[in-house]
Amino acid sequence: MADDSRTSNVGGRYAQALFDLANDENKIAAVEADLKSLKAMLADSRDLRVLLASPAFSAQDKGKGLAAVAAKAGFDSTTRKFLGLIAANGRASAIGSVITAFQALSAARRGVVSAHVTTAMPLSADQARGVSAALRQALGKDPEIETHVDPSILGGIKVRVGSRLFDASLGTKLDSLKFALKRA
Repeated sequence: MADDSRTSNVGGRYAQALFDLANDENKIAAVEADLKSLKAMLADSRDLRVLLASPAFSAQDKGKGLAAVAAKAGFDSTTRKFLGLIAANGRASAIGSVITAFQALSAARRGVVSAHVTTAMPLSADQARGVSAALRQALGKDPEIETHVDPSILGGIKVRVGSRLFDASLGTKLDSLKFALKRA
C-alpha cells in the first residue's frame, strides 16, 4: 500500500501508485527506463510539452498523443496503461513531476542518491568519476548523477542532492563579491 505521508503533491501520489504497481509486477527497471525515455522526449520536443501542458487539448487528445509516443517507443504495457490513466484523469501536465518522483523512489529503493550536477562545460569521463567519488565520500551513498550544462554559471560546479544545493560556481562567487562591494 502507498505511503501517502511521503507524497503530498499530485505527481508524487501518481508516482507512488505507479511505483507500487511496478513493484508488484517486478517491472520497476522497465518502467523507470520508459520514464527516462519519456523525460528525454519531453526535453527534446516542444510539441509534446505543449500537448501535455495546454488546456486547449482535451484529455482524450492527450491520451492519444501519449499512446502514440508510447507505442512508437515500445514502452512496457504497465507504462502505457499508466500514461493512458494519467491522461484520462486530466493529469497529463503532471507527468514531469511524476517522472522525477518515480526516479527518486526507485533510487531510494536501490540505496543510491540522485544528484543533479550543473557545469559550464560538459564533464570529461575523468571529471565525472571524480565528482562521483567525492559525492560518494560526502554522502556515504552511491550517487546517480544527472549532468546539465549551463554556460551562465561561467565556471565551477553546482550539485543538487534532494533539497540541498552545493554551489561552487564562479557566477555565484562573483555575485557574492558584487553584493559585498555594494555593502562596503
